[in-house]
Amino acid sequence: MLKNFYIKKLMVCGIVIFAIFLIYIIPTNEKEKLQVLEEVEYVNTEINTATIFLSDSNNYLAMAKIVVKNNDVENKAKELLEALIIDGTKQDNIPNGFKAIIPSNTKIRSLTYNEGVIKVDFTSDLMNTSAENEEKIIEAIVYTLTSIEDVKFVIIYMEGNILTTLPQSKTTLPSTLDRSFGINKEYDLNNTKDINKTTIYYISEFNNNEYYVPVTKVTNDERSKIEIIIDELSSTNVYKTNLMSYLNSNTELLSVNELEEELVVNFNSAIFNDINTKEILEEVIYTISMSINDNYDINTVVFNVEDEEIYKKVLKSIE
Repeated sequence: MLKNFYIKKLMVCGIVIFAIFLIYIIPTNEKEKLQVLEEVEYVNTEINTATIFLSDSNNYLAMAKIVVKNNDVENKAKELLEALIIDGTKQDNIPNGFKAIIPSNTKIRSLTYNEGVIKVDFTSDLMNTSAENEEKIIEAIVYTLTSIEDVKFVIIYMEGNILTTLPQSKTTLPSTLDRSFGINKEYDLNNTKDINKTTIYYISEFNNNEYYVPVTKVTNDERSKIEIIIDELSSTNVYKTNLMSYLNSNTELLSVNELEEELVVNFNSAIFNDINTKEILEEVIYTISMSINDNYDINTVVFNVEDEEIYKKVLKSIE
């Protein structure tokens, strides 16, 4: 009897302890599970991308997006430059249809940022390339780094010395570079005086995916840059070079008003994709806006049609 009594008491105690164990353990586990799920969800939504200029299948330097880990200027700049190096540590980040351009084995010796200027020092492998490719490497570096917000200028060093001459082509470089240096340059010159550099963004395509390609026209054209931009984008001859524009060939630039931080461009109704809804194609807005961004020191583009405001584009949001 006594033995059975104690056995029953031990069983009851065991049941109570197990019940208490369930009360405290199960809610804690559920709470931990919820916390883990919240952390996973948080991590998955924090994806940072940045603009980079890579070589496409037509040998143009083109605008692409890659995932980056860093937000601060110096570390983001290093990540982007690593992606520009052939067989570099960031090659898995490069989208299909694009390729890096800086020669393999190139190393970044140092990189600093201060008041809008990035100074970057490379090993001599940077210029271990052909004469035809030297200038494209510089263009890719400058356009990629100046895509980072607040970066306006780039100074390129090689083995501790400012790179002022390209070793193969003997082309002279400014010590401080910005987007006025140009990219994918096309020359149409009659003389070496009154040279006008105008960068225009076109559309190209890979596997049905569209992307943007900037081309700097180097001419003796005396017209304003915005006149050249609209004339080139509305011209049908751009299709001959695998580059496209969706701007209607009947589009006319009626007037331009350049304010302190704003450019107001006034068109005729041919710019509309649909005159009834007064819709302008997104590709048209982007090619014009990005072209203006590279040629004018402004923050906003206002699209007017016959003096009626239709659309306003903040340039910081286009890259």
